[in-house]
Amino acid sequence: MILIKNGKILTMAGKVLEKGSILIDNKKIVEVGQFIEAPQNAEVIDVEGMFVMPGIIDAHCHLGMFEDSMGFEGSNGNEKSDPITPELRAIDGINPMDINFREAYEGGVTTVMTGPGSANVIGGQFAIIKTYGKRIDDMIVKAPAAMKVAFGENPKRVYNGKGKAPQTRMSTAALLRETLGKAVEYKEKKDRGIKVPDYNIKLEALIPVLNKEIPLKAHAHRADDIFTALRIAKEFDVNITLDHVTEGHLIVDELKEENVPLIIGPSFGERSKIELKEKNFKTPGILSKAGIKVAIMTDHPVIPEQHLAMCAAFAAKAGMDEMEALKAITINAAEILGVSDRIGSIEKGKDADIAIFDENPLLLASKTKYVLIDGKIIYKEK
Repeated sequence: MILIKNGKILTMAGKVLEKGSILIDNKKIVEVGQFIEAPQNAEVIDVEGMFVMPGIIDAHCHLGMFEDSMGFEGSNGNEKSDPITPELRAIDGINPMDINFREAYEGGVTTVMTGPGSANVIGGQFAIIKTYGKRIDDMIVKAPAAMKVAFGENPKRVYNGKGKAPQTRMSTAALLRETLGKAVEYKEKKDRGIKVPDYNIKLEALIPVLNKEIPLKAHAHRADDIFTALRIAKEFDVNITLDHVTEGHLIVDELKEENVPLIIGPSFGERSKIELKEKNFKTPGILSKAGIKVAIMTDHPVIPEQHLAMCAAFAAKAGMDEMEALKAITINAAEILGVSDRIGSIEKGKDADIAIFDENPLLLASKTKYVLIDGKIIYKEK
């Protein structure tokens, strides 16, 4: 049992507790309040003057898929031999021993949604995992958690170099439609049980999408690609999140009308390709002020995972409300990923994932003092 006391608790549940307390037992938060008396034998952590917040959540990254300092041997995020690979599972390509995991939780990041890159039209299955552990099976929050699909430049570039489809945006959309159509037919035959089809691993992997158990996770930077992603999701009546949304500030009214979750970024660094020409840190704030729920992402390794709070800070500097910027890396991210029953806020019954900073976490000079995952202190500043 652990009692955290005297901290400024940013619960992300509608209130801030000055000199508040959190009681943790058996991996869960069991009580949150202004004052909690320490139970007998509880470990007490006095965090007076510090900021306490839920563990930070990255709603889109490739942590563990592209290992640090490894080159080709550590690159397991893009299977560039086939543009249609829904059967690929992130959990089979993640290496929890990658140093970036330690750097992530030392930066206060306790949960990530990680998975395949955007080389393929359908890249495979994302997973939501905690950032601490040795064995991926023990780190999973949800897997599969989404099906990666990609629009725009990346699939075109990869397969143009191989002399095969897709080489146009039309082909990208057509390949996705064709595959989803086959999956619908496959599922209908299975459901009827009249003529059970031969097992097809690609189509089998898409059944959770058709059942709305997991969404399409759509890589889309440009406005026209965003609208194509939405068009196809409607055609097949499936759920979708829009990821990157670089030109989102240009189509605010349309996105507000669509009312789909937006995961914005990476907004730091160079504009390395044409579809990023509108990239800036104003986008999440503009969309948030329009009443749209947004999360902010790193797209690690594009931005190193431990700098997710920095991304929220730059969004706030560019005009986003500070509390909304913090929500974009905590409760909003959890709600968009469909795991807010477990993580994203400091509330009774939720996983005891806590990040404690010496100053406001949106200050770039702030330092991580403690990090807890599942009620265990996994990092303490020395």
